[in-house]
Amino acid sequence: MSEASYREMWENLNLDIEAHEGLLEVLGKFYGDIYMSQEGRLKGMEYLDFVLSEVHGLRIKELMDAKAEGRKIIGTFCVFVPEELSLALDAVQVGLCSGADAGTELAEKVVPRNTCALIKSFLGFKMAHICPFTEACDMIVGETTCDGKKKAYEAFSEMAPVYVMEIPQRKEKSDYALFKAELLRFKSELEKLTGKSITAENLKKGIKIANDKRRALQRLDKLRAADPAPISGRDSLLINQVSFYDDPVRFTASINTLCDQLEERIAKKEGIAPAKTTRLLLSGCPMAVPNWKLPYVVESSGAVIVGEESCIGTRNTRDLVDESGETVEEMLDAICERYMKIDCACFTPNNERLENITSLAKETKADGVLHYSLMFCQPYTHEAFKVEKKLKETGIPMLAIETDYSMEDIEQLKTRVEAFVEMLS
Repeated sequence: MSEASYREMWENLNLDIEAHEGLLEVLGKFYGDIYMSQEGRLKGMEYLDFVLSEVHGLRIKELMDAKAEGRKIIGTFCVFVPEELSLALDAVQVGLCSGADAGTELAEKVVPRNTCALIKSFLGFKMAHICPFTEACDMIVGETTCDGKKKAYEAFSEMAPVYVMEIPQRKEKSDYALFKAELLRFKSELEKLTGKSITAENLKKGIKIANDKRRALQRLDKLRAADPAPISGRDSLLINQVSFYDDPVRFTASINTLCDQLEERIAKKEGIAPAKTTRLLLSGCPMAVPNWKLPYVVESSGAVIVGEESCIGTRNTRDLVDESGETVEEMLDAICERYMKIDCACFTPNNERLENITSLAKETKADGVLHYSLMFCQPYTHEAFKVEKKLKETGIPMLAIETDYSMEDIEQLKTRVEAFVEMLS
């Protein structure tokens, strides 16, 4: 499509064209500085570069074409929303804008200033009319993973078609029953929205598509453990971020092709950084597009990121849905079982996460862990203390970072990260 056609499409979505174009210009430069400046990138990353360059263009055109065919667009902010159900009903499930300072002053008219940047971001993107994904949605699915989000969805629901899923806070038998009831409620809502029914056949297909995407990302995670690291943490984060926006079948094929290239690079003992470069595991809050600040700081400080323990990382890809079910009921039970394994900081107690971080640090041969929390994110900031204690018991150093989406603290972050890397090396 031409730029004029995109502009017309954005106008039809009621975007603030001038503000949106300003955002794209800033993000384009930001992306160039952080990603295109890297040396020795894999050829397969060209696909990811293309997807990001067209994320508000060609991908939105695909969504609008899908809507014209009668398909529904489901927007989400959280890995607890089961894509398998959307796929079963031929709906398109996409992540929404929430990774940059945008419309902050507008957002602070409906939520307190001491609200985390992610929440203010998704509200700000909507209120400033600069996220075409949000505007394209037929339904936006919120979830009760923290108090800030669940209260913000009350304000958000006055601006967009929001449906909220209840997420349990413990993992007792009654909590599994609660989440199963929420799956059934979500299933009914999707069926009502699409005018279609979930069957054993289409649900099995949805499970397979979602699992195949996870398998490709699991393959990437295993390959990253090589030394020298065959791919930068920035590029791996980008891959995980794009997984929430791109067509899942197309994305899976592209990542498997990229993994083939990684295997070739590993066989030649080639890497994005020299062997024995300090290896760090990122842990904590998710990093939505274009939240690339901390990975850039880390990899400009003499280290390489070899894993992410977050919702945009292993928390989202570690577990598959059991594919052996034959009835809708059996498959829903399998989906419930898989999603209740997610070790989000909303759970109490959350000892699984402590074990998973320790295991992942060992699997990726990490020299240390960088625990990242968004400012005012109570769940992950609280857990940083327990994570540090657990890692200390196993002899793995940790640095806790608390920041937001602004660039104001970048020099301070660089100083702290460089000191941590120097200590490890």
